Amino acid sequence: MARDTTDSRPVESLDELVAYLAAGCKPREDWRIGTEHEKFPFYVDGNGPVPYGGERGIRALLEGMQRVLGWEPIMDAGNIIGLVEPTGRGAISLEPGGQFELSGAPLETIHQTCREGNAHLAQLREIAEPLGIRFLGLGGSPKWTLAETPKMPKSRYDIMTAYMPKVGTHGLDMMYRTCTIQVNLDFASEADMRRKMQVSLKLQPLATALFANSPFTEGRPNGLKSWRGEIWRDTDNQRSGLLDFCFSPEFGFADYVEWALDVPMYFVIRDGRYHDCTHVTFRQFMEGALRNSVPDGVPTMGDWANHLSTLFPDVRLKRFLEMRGADGGPWRRICALPAFWVGLLYEDEALDAAEALTRDWSFADVLAMRDAVPGQGIDAGFRGAPLRDLAREVLAISRKGLKNRNRCNRDGYDETSFLSPLDEVVARGTTSADEMTNAFHTRWGGSIEPVFLEYAY
Repeated sequence: MARDTTDSRPVESLDELVAYLAAGCKPREDWRIGTEHEKFPFYVDGNGPVPYGGERGIRALLEGMQRVLGWEPIMDAGNIIGLVEPTGRGAISLEPGGQFELSGAPLETIHQTCREGNAHLAQLREIAEPLGIRFLGLGGSPKWTLAETPKMPKSRYDIMTAYMPKVGTHGLDMMYRTCTIQVNLDFASEADMRRKMQVSLKLQPLATALFANSPFTEGRPNGLKSWRGEIWRDTDNQRSGLLDFCFSPEFGFADYVEWALDVPMYFVIRDGRYHDCTHVTFRQFMEGALRNSVPDGVPTMGDWANHLSTLFPDVRLKRFLEMRGADGGPWRRICALPAFWVGLLYEDEALDAAEALTRDWSFADVLAMRDAVPGQGIDAGFRGAPLRDLAREVLAISRKGLKNRNRCNRDGYDETSFLSPLDEVVARGTTSADEMTNAFHTRWGGSIEPVFLEYAY
């Protein structure tokens, strides 16, 4: 989320919280594709991390991007921490360790998504190269220790940094040492949201396997295909992971609200100041728990929107659905991730097929796949068959969906070509993580440094 909201309308009832999510329903002609991607900045000279301050730091990078784009700065306690397009069509934000994120505009086609990514990276290169900065497209920071990783001056991250070690073993790694590619997709109704949520929750571990791209930690192979996937297995299990209640045939907006109400909060914002609220749930907030400890300690709709943005399930429900399972990766993956999910979820025949394929998968089945994938990738088994076979079947459904959508570029090509990087994974039987690990042990000569050349933007 690029900017925490300050909508001051008071919350009067639980029904309002449900209605907030339901307001995301929109007709098919208004469905859009919002793609987000993160990357690690590094100095070309020495492959070291980029701090926030200084003449060649993250702040200088943001100020340069502001000059190029003319976007409005997002400020936090006097520090520029992001940029937002004036009409809300896109934003640039910082993750805790300086990961640079583009939250793309809501677009109609994957062709537009790719052009947007190209333009962003070209603009970023124009500003970054004179500063000696490039960017790494991986799912996990391959070299730097947690202590070596910079910390960005964002108030919410200070609160999260203090809280994470209390609720899981990998929370700080998640914050400071991971990157993702994510796509945000729309729904027409509560029933449509349910179908898409259930299909995408069940297939999210497969996406993690196909996009596995984080095999190194602190300069050495970590024995995993997706270190990022492993990190999410124990980050903060009250607010993340696979949600069993979403598997219910009756699942709806109200069920998600009931779950969210009982997840501990991170903060509320009053007069530009972040107040640590990790000791209460949103339900307790509504019952008056902060009346005497926070100015205007009555919940607002802005507080609710911010709270929803601090929940981290594999698929997150806001006024759209966020696909959160993929590692960050090279440029082609930025286009492949939205293509994969749009093909499955935005076309009726494909969604029917994906729903039929996954209908009898239990929560336990999917959890077992989710637990196996970080270590085994597409070599994992699922219900007695290789995950690679399932990947081939799901990609065929996605390709059919993209073909039926028939959104063509000016040269007459549809969106199916964007699945090519995933087709290659299935055809080879190896993920990007496998390729990098093999290179480390062979042509890289046991050195991590070549990754900064071969996987840089």
